[in-house]
Amino acid sequence: MKERKQLPFAASADYINRYFSGVQHDIAIVLGSGLGGFTAHLSDKKILKTVDVTLYPQSTVAGHSGEIVSARLADKRVLVFSGRVHYYESASTVNSAVTAIVSNQLGIENMVLTNAAGILNESFDPGDLMLIRDQINLTFRNVVVDLGSSPEKSQRIYSEQLVSKVYAAAEKAGVNLKAGVYLGLTGPSYETAAEVKAYRILGGDAVGMSTVQEAIFAQSVGMQVVGISCLTNYCTGITSQKLSHEEVTEIGAKVDEKFSRLLSGLIELL
Repeated sequence: MKERKQLPFAASADYINRYFSGVQHDIAIVLGSGLGGFTAHLSDKKILKTVDVTLYPQSTVAGHSGEIVSARLADKRVLVFSGRVHYYESASTVNSAVTAIVSNQLGIENMVLTNAAGILNESFDPGDLMLIRDQINLTFRNVVVDLGSSPEKSQRIYSEQLVSKVYAAAEKAGVNLKAGVYLGLTGPSYETAAEVKAYRILGGDAVGMSTVQEAIFAQSVGMQVVGISCLTNYCTGITSQKLSHEEVTEIGAKVDEKFSRLLSGLIELL
């Protein structure tokens, strides 16, 4: 991993490190809306509320518990962010990437990003899990630039090494894993039918309001990053069903067992 420079949230990382007694974690995991149930499958847990962490930005969105969990799964030590901060909550790409920035400063080399996403690809169904093979950043912002650095030449963001391990974990766990392109927006409004049509033309398979800045930052500092979307609903114009955040969190809870099998299997392979 590339040398870590002085970054925002150094005080937050220091607080987290001291709270968990300097334990070195193998993997950082970010849990999206409705996916916080995964922490029930972990052992040897110690929980930290983000409201107690020095200078740590707070999420205000339902389905994001605002907890950081240090735990064990198999022979790995994992640091789990149960929830994240979205761009629309503070208009800050840096706050949006706090999970990746803090994980980097804690010396964690592997990062698993998860989210709840709307379906653009009609061959997918609500409740499917989608491996993110690439992303389209329609926030039109880049956290690396906003931190005062020059972005690197275009590179693959999601680690092929981790992607292969996700496929292996899915096969072992009996999970029918889809794969596609995640399209990230600032939010918080849902997309119009015309926008959905445009996003499909651009090549998006799923759309959401998170993840892209975390992934950009993690890749830029040499972390190995992989992403998994829980597909919760068809986007506007694909069906006539009205969209709501409650639907997002409900689907996330329903796929908990399948999602947890996949994620647990991945961690065992890392």
